[in-house]
Amino acid sequence: MTLKTWLSLTLVVSLAHLALLQTMPLSLNMAHNEATSRFVTRTLVLPDATPPPPKGVTATPALPKTKPKPAQRTAPRLAHQSVTAPLPGTPADSAVPIAAVSIPATEAAPDNASASLRVVAMASAPSAPAPQPGAASPARAAAFNAQSLPGSVKLVYRVESNKFPYRLQTELLWQQHDQTYQARMSFGAFGLARVQSSRGRIDEHGLAPDRFSDKFRSEVAAHFNRQLGVVTFSANTPNLPLQPGAQDRLSVLLQLAALVASAPRSFAPGTTLSIQTIGPRDGEQWSFTFGDIESLELPGGQQRGLKLVRQPRHPYDQTIEVWLAPDLSFLPARIRITETNGDFVDQKWQASEAADSP
Repeated sequence: MTLKTWLSLTLVVSLAHLALLQTMPLSLNMAHNEATSRFVTRTLVLPDATPPPPKGVTATPALPKTKPKPAQRTAPRLAHQSVTAPLPGTPADSAVPIAAVSIPATEAAPDNASASLRVVAMASAPSAPAPQPGAASPARAAAFNAQSLPGSVKLVYRVESNKFPYRLQTELLWQQHDQTYQARMSFGAFGLARVQSSRGRIDEHGLAPDRFSDKFRSEVAAHFNRQLGVVTFSANTPNLPLQPGAQDRLSVLLQLAALVASAPRSFAPGTTLSIQTIGPRDGEQWSFTFGDIESLELPGGQQRGLKLVRQPRHPYDQTIEVWLAPDLSFLPARIRITETNGDFVDQKWQASEAADSP
């Protein structure tokens, strides 16, 4: 091989390598990975640049430099202090300690934040605070007298609504025998019907439902398992813990009638009664606030009704108004349900009919 040929080949190879190096950053995969994001740091120890002292002179050790600590405010150290309050119905001098309040002294409290309080219940504290005026009372705490329950009866209602251009008719069937009951509310028009049913027992607190169903074409139901303390649903929705005095969406109206009939003077205007109310797929707490007795002009004639209002708890809850009539054994003479958009269904008493016991 001649020198000229060798030099030509060398030049071609050099130019090829140079072109490849220029294009490599564009062709390599620069995806982020652990290797590319890891930084390695090393500490270099430099020799002391201070010259050694001359012979015969003792070096004075340098004092370590310390940074002044910033001022730190700490919460004042407080000992546990008992707080006393009289029990309801007892004289003021018989107060018992109900709680101890303490502030953790080891935590710093910044200037723009309040110290956190920790309330520790003591063994001598009451199991529950005294109810405040206007607070909801559980339904189980209300008095109940089984003799106040109405006999078997069927109430017929006329239904008015801005959602339908025609009138609907509704029937409420109540049947009671010894320690058991059955109830059914049916809505019908043009051969179609929606039926809600409730059945169960009667105990010392009132109605104790065993099963609630809602049927329109198909049926869904809730089962009250009192031995296990849960409510189960045929729709396979999650179980719910069963609270004392719980009702379903139909029996709750009859339970209110029974409680009011047992002690009419116990529910002054402003009184609120809280009841766990179970539907066909779920349940929630319903709170009814009592109002005054109002005069009602109904298709079946004039009635007096004690008004109760179930206020909505969530943005799209319905407002339910119920009027319990003394002349109907405190069964509902009128039920009005209002949606958040203003749509309503107004159920008004038209007639009462005899019904057989179950």
